[in-house]
Amino acid sequence: MGVSVRVIPCLDVAAGRVVKGVNCLDLRDAGDPIELARTYYEQGADEITFLDVKATVDNRETMFDLVQATAEQVFIPLTVGGGVRTVDDVARLLGHGADKIGVNSAAIRRPELVGEIADRFGAQVCVLSLDVTRDPAAPSGFVVTTHGGRERTSIDAVEWAREAIDRGAGELLVNSIDADGTKNGFDLELIRAIDAVSTVPVIASGGAGALEHFAPAVAAGADALLAASVFHNAELTVGDVKGALRAERMSVR
Repeated sequence: MGVSVRVIPCLDVAAGRVVKGVNCLDLRDAGDPIELARTYYEQGADEITFLDVKATVDNRETMFDLVQATAEQVFIPLTVGGGVRTVDDVARLLGHGADKIGVNSAAIRRPELVGEIADRFGAQVCVLSLDVTRDPAAPSGFVVTTHGGRERTSIDAVEWAREAIDRGAGELLVNSIDADGTKNGFDLELIRAIDAVSTVPVIASGGAGALEHFAPAVAAGADALLAASVFHNAELTVGDVKGALRAERMSVR
Protein backbone atom coordinates (compact mmCIF):
# COMPACT_ATOMS: atom_id res chain seq x y z
CA MET A 1 0.00 0.00 0.00
CA GLY A 2 1.41 3.35 -1.05
CA VAL A 3 -0.12 5.50 1.67
CA SER A 4 -0.15 5.22 5.43
CA VAL A 5 -3.15 3.63 7.09
CA ARG A 6 -5.28 6.03 9.12
CA VAL A 7 -6.83 5.09 12.46
CA ILE A 8 -10.09 6.92 13.10
CA PRO A 9 -12.13 6.80 16.31
CA CYS A 10 -15.85 7.24 15.64
CA LEU A 11 -18.18 9.10 17.96
CA ASP A 12 -21.86 8.25 17.44
CA VAL A 13 -23.68 11.22 18.97
CA ALA A 14 -27.27 11.61 20.16
CA ALA A 15 -28.48 14.69 22.03
CA GLY A 16 -24.92 15.82 22.70
CA ARG A 17 -23.66 12.52 24.14
CA VAL A 18 -21.66 9.66 22.63
CA VAL A 19 -23.72 6.48 22.36
CA LYS A 20 -22.95 2.95 21.23
CA GLY A 21 -24.99 -0.19 20.60
CA VAL A 22 -24.92 -3.46 18.69
CA ASN A 23 -26.06 -3.61 15.05
CA CYS A 24 -26.91 0.10 15.49
CA LEU A 25 -29.59 -0.75 18.08
CA ASP A 26 -29.94 -0.55 21.88
CA LEU A 27 -27.84 2.57 22.19
CA ARG A 28 -26.22 3.31 25.57
CA ASP A 29 -24.33 6.33 26.85
CA ALA A 30 -20.57 6.19 26.24
CA GLY A 31 -19.38 9.59 27.38
CA ASP A 32 -18.81 13.24 26.53
CA PRO A 33 -17.88 13.71 22.85
CA ILE A 34 -15.49 16.60 23.32
CA GLU A 35 -13.58 14.87 26.12
CA LEU A 36 -13.37 11.64 24.12
CA ALA A 37 -12.25 13.44 20.97
CA ARG A 38 -9.51 15.22 22.91
CA THR A 39 -8.37 11.91 24.44
CA TYR A 40 -8.13 10.26 21.01
CA TYR A 41 -6.30 13.26 19.59
CA GLU A 42 -3.75 12.95 22.38
CA GLN A 43 -3.44 9.22 21.65
CA GLY A 44 -2.46 9.97 18.05
CA ALA A 45 -5.71 9.56 16.14
CA ASP A 46 -5.40 10.62 12.52
CA GLU A 47 -8.98 11.87 12.27
CA ILE A 48 -12.19 11.95 14.29
CA THR A 49 -15.60 11.05 12.87
CA PHE A 50 -18.83 12.36 14.39
CA LEU A 51 -22.08 10.69 13.34
CA ASP A 52 -25.34 12.20 14.56
CA VAL A 53 -27.30 8.98 14.89
CA LYS A 54 -30.63 10.65 15.63
CA ALA A 55 -30.23 13.74 13.43
CA THR A 56 -33.49 15.38 14.40
CA VAL A 57 -34.27 19.07 14.29
CA ASP A 58 -34.14 19.08 18.09
CA ASN A 59 -30.46 18.13 18.37
CA ARG A 60 -29.10 19.63 15.15
CA GLU A 61 -28.07 22.83 16.94
CA THR A 62 -26.34 20.70 19.56
CA MET A 63 -24.28 19.08 16.81
CA PHE A 64 -23.14 22.41 15.33
CA ASP A 65 -22.02 23.60 18.75
CA LEU A 66 -20.29 20.30 19.44
CA VAL A 67 -18.35 20.37 16.17
CA GLN A 68 -17.19 23.93 16.80
CA ALA A 69 -16.13 23.20 20.38
CA THR A 70 -14.22 20.11 19.25
CA ALA A 71 -12.48 21.91 16.38
CA GLU A 72 -11.19 24.47 18.87
CA GLN A 73 -9.42 21.73 20.87
CA VAL A 74 -8.63 18.93 18.42
CA PHE A 75 -6.32 19.74 15.54
CA ILE A 76 -6.88 16.81 13.20
CA PRO A 77 -9.52 16.44 10.47
CA LEU A 78 -13.13 16.12 11.63
CA THR A 79 -15.66 14.25 9.52
CA VAL A 80 -19.29 14.92 10.42
CA GLY A 81 -22.33 13.04 9.19
CA GLY A 82 -25.96 12.41 10.04
CA GLY A 83 -28.93 14.47 8.88
CA VAL A 84 -27.00 16.26 6.11
CA ARG A 85 -29.56 16.94 3.39
CA THR A 86 -28.37 19.97 1.39
CA VAL A 87 -25.22 21.80 0.36
CA ASP A 88 -26.26 24.52 2.80
CA ASP A 89 -26.04 21.95 5.63
CA VAL A 90 -22.54 21.14 4.41
CA ALA A 91 -21.54 24.80 4.27
CA ARG A 92 -22.75 25.39 7.81
CA LEU A 93 -20.92 22.37 9.21
CA LEU A 94 -17.72 23.40 7.45
CA GLY A 95 -18.19 26.87 8.89
CA HIS A 96 -18.33 25.36 12.37
CA GLY A 97 -15.04 23.51 11.93
CA ALA A 98 -15.78 20.25 10.09
CA ASP A 99 -13.28 19.25 7.41
CA LYS A 100 -15.26 16.52 5.67
CA ILE A 101 -18.96 15.72 5.50
CA GLY A 102 -20.54 12.28 5.43
CA VAL A 103 -23.78 11.73 3.53
CA ASN A 104 -25.90 8.59 3.43
CA SER A 105 -29.70 8.60 3.45
CA ALA A 106 -30.07 11.95 1.67
CA ALA A 107 -27.70 10.85 -1.09
CA ILE A 108 -29.65 7.64 -1.58
CA ARG A 109 -32.87 9.64 -1.88
CA ARG A 110 -31.26 12.16 -4.25
CA PRO A 111 -27.93 11.00 -5.69
CA GLU A 112 -27.34 14.42 -7.25
CA LEU A 113 -26.42 15.66 -3.78
CA VAL A 114 -23.05 13.92 -4.03
CA GLY A 115 -22.10 15.87 -7.13
CA GLU A 116 -23.42 19.12 -5.70
CA ILE A 117 -21.19 18.79 -2.64
CA ALA A 118 -18.15 17.82 -4.70
CA ASP A 119 -18.68 20.63 -7.21
CA ARG A 120 -19.09 23.31 -4.55
CA PHE A 121 -16.55 22.21 -1.96
CA GLY A 122 -14.30 19.66 -3.67
CA ALA A 123 -14.40 15.87 -3.74
CA GLN A 124 -12.18 15.68 -0.66
CA VAL A 125 -15.05 17.09 1.43
CA CYS A 126 -17.63 14.53 0.29
CA VAL A 127 -17.55 11.21 2.17
CA LEU A 128 -20.17 8.70 1.09
CA SER A 129 -21.26 6.77 4.15
CA LEU A 130 -22.58 3.30 3.35
CA ASP A 131 -24.41 1.35 6.05
CA VAL A 132 -24.35 -2.09 4.48
CA THR A 133 -26.07 -5.36 5.29
CA ARG A 134 -25.92 -8.75 3.63
CA ASP A 135 -28.66 -9.69 1.16
CA PRO A 136 -28.28 -12.81 -0.98
CA ALA A 137 -30.72 -11.37 -3.51
CA ALA A 138 -28.37 -8.50 -4.37
CA PRO A 139 -25.84 -8.98 -7.20
CA SER A 140 -22.91 -8.35 -4.83
CA GLY A 141 -24.59 -9.96 -1.84
CA PHE A 142 -24.80 -6.60 -0.06
CA VAL A 143 -27.37 -3.79 0.01
CA VAL A 144 -27.31 -0.35 1.58
CA THR A 145 -29.57 0.74 4.42
CA THR A 146 -30.81 4.14 5.57
CA HIS A 147 -31.80 5.77 8.86
CA GLY A 148 -28.82 4.42 10.77
CA GLY A 149 -29.23 0.89 9.49
CA ARG A 150 -32.89 0.62 10.41
CA GLU A 151 -34.36 0.65 6.89
CA ARG A 152 -33.12 -1.76 4.23
CA THR A 153 -33.15 -0.76 0.56
CA SER A 154 -32.89 -2.88 -2.56
CA ILE A 155 -29.86 -0.90 -3.77
CA ASP A 156 -26.77 -3.00 -4.34
CA ALA A 157 -23.97 -1.63 -2.15
CA VAL A 158 -21.16 -2.15 -4.63
CA GLU A 159 -23.06 -0.56 -7.51
CA TRP A 160 -24.02 2.40 -5.32
CA ALA A 161 -20.39 2.87 -4.29
CA ARG A 162 -19.34 2.88 -7.94
CA GLU A 163 -22.05 5.38 -8.88
CA ALA A 164 -21.22 7.70 -5.99
CA ILE A 165 -17.55 7.77 -6.97
CA ASP A 166 -18.56 8.66 -10.52
CA ARG A 167 -20.68 11.48 -9.11
CA GLY A 168 -17.75 12.89 -7.13
CA ALA A 169 -17.49 11.18 -3.75
CA GLY A 170 -13.92 11.49 -2.51
CA GLU A 171 -13.99 8.76 0.11
CA LEU A 172 -16.14 5.78 1.12
CA LEU A 173 -17.00 5.06 4.75
CA VAL A 174 -18.16 1.44 4.63
CA ASN A 175 -19.94 0.30 7.77
CA SER A 176 -21.11 -3.28 8.17
CA ILE A 177 -24.42 -3.20 10.02
CA ASP A 178 -24.12 -6.95 10.58
CA ALA A 179 -20.74 -6.57 12.30
CA ASP A 180 -21.41 -3.26 14.06
CA GLY A 181 -20.76 -3.48 17.79
CA THR A 182 -20.26 -7.26 17.73
CA LYS A 183 -16.46 -7.05 18.19
CA ASN A 184 -16.10 -10.14 16.01
CA GLY A 185 -13.95 -8.41 13.39
CA PHE A 186 -14.46 -6.38 10.24
CA ASP A 187 -16.47 -7.84 7.35
CA LEU A 188 -13.51 -8.65 5.12
CA GLU A 189 -15.68 -9.87 2.25
CA LEU A 190 -17.48 -6.52 2.19
CA ILE A 191 -14.21 -4.58 2.25
CA ARG A 192 -12.84 -6.61 -0.66
CA ALA A 193 -16.01 -6.14 -2.69
CA ILE A 194 -15.99 -2.35 -2.27
CA ASP A 195 -12.23 -2.05 -2.75
CA ALA A 196 -12.49 -3.92 -6.04
CA VAL A 197 -14.51 -1.09 -7.60
CA SER A 198 -13.19 1.90 -5.66
CA THR A 199 -10.78 4.50 -7.00
CA VAL A 200 -10.97 6.52 -3.76
CA PRO A 201 -9.94 5.69 -0.18
CA VAL A 202 -12.05 3.11 1.65
CA ILE A 203 -12.65 3.42 5.40
CA ALA A 204 -13.60 0.12 7.04
CA SER A 205 -16.08 0.29 9.91
CA GLY A 206 -18.00 -2.17 12.05
CA GLY A 207 -16.82 -5.10 14.13
CA ALA A 208 -13.44 -4.10 15.56
CA GLY A 209 -12.96 -5.91 18.85
CA ALA A 210 -9.31 -6.94 19.17
CA LEU A 211 -5.91 -5.91 17.88
CA GLU A 212 -5.79 -8.87 15.50
CA HIS A 213 -8.85 -7.55 13.65
CA PHE A 214 -7.21 -4.44 12.19
CA ALA A 215 -4.41 -5.72 9.94
CA PRO A 216 -6.67 -8.15 8.01
CA ALA A 217 -8.97 -5.24 7.14
CA VAL A 218 -6.01 -3.37 5.65
CA ALA A 219 -4.97 -6.49 3.76
CA ALA A 220 -8.52 -6.71 2.40
CA GLY A 221 -8.25 -3.22 0.95
CA ALA A 222 -9.06 -0.69 3.66
CA ASP A 223 -7.11 2.58 3.54
CA ALA A 224 -8.37 3.63 6.98
CA LEU A 225 -9.80 1.85 10.00
CA LEU A 226 -12.68 3.21 12.05
CA ALA A 227 -13.63 1.91 15.48
CA ALA A 228 -15.78 3.05 18.37
CA SER A 229 -16.55 0.87 21.38
CA VAL A 230 -13.05 -0.60 21.77
CA PHE A 231 -11.78 2.96 22.19
CA HIS A 232 -14.71 4.26 24.25
CA ASN A 233 -14.39 1.38 26.71
CA ALA A 234 -10.60 1.90 26.93
CA GLU A 235 -10.05 -1.70 25.80
CA LEU A 236 -7.59 -0.40 23.21
CA THR A 237 -5.87 2.87 22.47
CA VAL A 238 -5.11 4.38 19.09
CA GLY A 239 -1.45 3.69 19.85
CA ASP A 240 -2.20 0.02 20.46
CA VAL A 241 -3.79 -0.27 17.02
CA LYS A 242 -0.95 1.53 15.28
CA GLY A 243 1.57 -0.66 17.06
CA ALA A 244 -0.23 -3.80 15.91
CA LEU A 245 -0.23 -2.55 12.32
CA ARG A 246 3.47 -1.70 12.46
CA ALA A 247 4.13 -5.20 13.76
CA GLU A 248 2.56 -6.46 10.54
CA ARG A 249 4.89 -4.17 8.55
CA MET A 250 2.08 -1.82 7.60
CA SER A 251 2.72 1.90 7.30
CA VAL A 252 0.85 4.13 9.73
CA ARG A 253 0.97 7.84 10.38
